[in-house]
Amino acid sequence: MTSKVSIGNAVPNFELPATSEQAIALAALKGKKVVLYFYPKDATPGCTIESQNFRDAQDQFKRAGAVILGVSRDSLKSHEKFKENECLPFELLSDEDETLCELFGVMKLKNMYGKQVRGIERSTFLIDASGVLRQEWRGVKVDGHVNEVLKAVNNL
Repeated sequence: MTSKVSIGNAVPNFELPATSEQAIALAALKGKKVVLYFYPKDATPGCTIESQNFRDAQDQFKRAGAVILGVSRDSLKSHEKFKENECLPFELLSDEDETLCELFGVMKLKNMYGKQVRGIERSTFLIDASGVLRQEWRGVKVDGHVNEVLKAVNNL
C-alpha cells in the first residue's frame, strides 16, 4: 500500500469519529503539533503497552505543544472501553472504513497463525503546527518508541 502523504508536504484534511462523542478534523488542530499513531487493535498486548507509554508521556507532549491521537479500525464502542480501561487522556479515532489508513498507507498483509491477513502496520506520524508531515515511523517496535517520538516533537 503506498502512502498518499509524504514528508515535507501538507497532510490533506481528514475528519473521523473519535472517543468522547466527537469528530476530530486535522484542520481544527492547526497551531498544534499532532502525533498520529496507528495501531492494529484495541486491548491487545503490544497496542496496550504502546498506548500506556503515550499516556505516561502525555504531559511532556502537551508541554511541547503536541496532541496525541490513536487510530485503529476498531469501533467507537471498543475505543471507549479501551480508553477507559487504560485511562488514556487523549482521543482515539475510529477508522472502520480505512480512509485514514489508506491515506497514510499503513494497511499491510501480515502473517497470523500461518494465514495472510490485512492489518494495520504499527506506524506513527508527526505533523507540525501548520499541517505538514515532518516525520514518520513505520513498522514500529514498541520499546523506546514514545521517547523517540517525544524527542522529535521537542526538536520541531
